[in-house]
Amino acid sequence: MINPQIYNQYLTLLLQGHRLGCSAIVQDLLKQNISVKALYTDLFQKSLYAIGELWELNKISVAKEHLATAITEGLLHLVYPKILNDGSKNGKKAVISCAANEYHQIGGKMVADIFEMHGWEGHFLGANTPVEHMLSFLDETKPDLVGLSLSVYFNMPYLKKAIEAIRGNFARLDI
Repeated sequence: MINPQIYNQYLTLLLQGHRLGCSAIVQDLLKQNISVKALYTDLFQKSLYAIGELWELNKISVAKEHLATAITEGLLHLVYPKILNDGSKNGKKAVISCAANEYHQIGGKMVADIFEMHGWEGHFLGANTPVEHMLSFLDETKPDLVGLSLSVYFNMPYLKKAIEAIRGNFARLDI
């Protein structure tokens, strides 16, 4: 669990667009051996939810929301040595993708990272992945599981279309 003071300091710096200050906090937490789960949920997820809420309430602009997202996405790279250092694999593959028209990709990226941490071969396809391209990738990689990320409710029809397409082409694939 992350100390509330550290979280508040991080959120303040994130809202100010202070990349170096946010990076220093994350690096310090990593030196303290914070778990990836705590870092992802108690710092990154929690702060981005707060940023999203501020945006929904018109207290910050889309530009500030995008800046906070870009800073957070960059900070994920600091965590990768902790995720990939072990090298032990369980032989399973997961493909994680955002639904078409979904541009909020950090949650999906963090899910793919967690799979990697647990020995899976995680493939993250990113934001706004067209269904036909995702299907081709699934056919090529033959994963054990596919995860679809969605954060904006009005993209629900795209999610449903993707699920139907996966079911139609890969009936036994876990979603």
